[in-house]
Amino acid sequence: MRFADDSGMTKNTEQWHRKLDERAAELESELRTAKADEAEAPTRTPHVQVPDTVDAAEERLRGALRSAEMDRDVAELRDIEAARERLRNGEFGTCVDCGAQIPAERLNAMPASARCVECQERYERTHPIEIRLPPAL
Repeated sequence: MRFADDSGMTKNTEQWHRKLDERAAELESELRTAKADEAEAPTRTPHVQVPDTVDAAEERLRGALRSAEMDRDVAELRDIEAARERLRNGEFGTCVDCGAQIPAERLNAMPASARCVECQERYERTHPIEIRLPPAL
């Protein structure tokens, strides 16, 4: 199975699978590192009876950022698996919302893209990202 890009050139499914696999490996490595860092975080912070509120707030913020980054990576891994499924079904490169061809430039930059730019922008306007902060200590 081959997909035409905007320049008339083609990429075969093996190349797309390889690109998706490479990105998935990067994300899995980032997640392993983040989980290891998260496990070490309590041992890096000296234990004191009454924590400095600024230090405690900074640690909560760092934890929230780590958590948000991990959530983002997990979501992208789900997107990659969905892109693999679209490859298997012959639907890769077609917008899931409008059915238009997703430009090759977009797929090269973000191979797990499920939507064309216009539909992705519409999706992001109607599905805002929720930011969760940890509870105060």
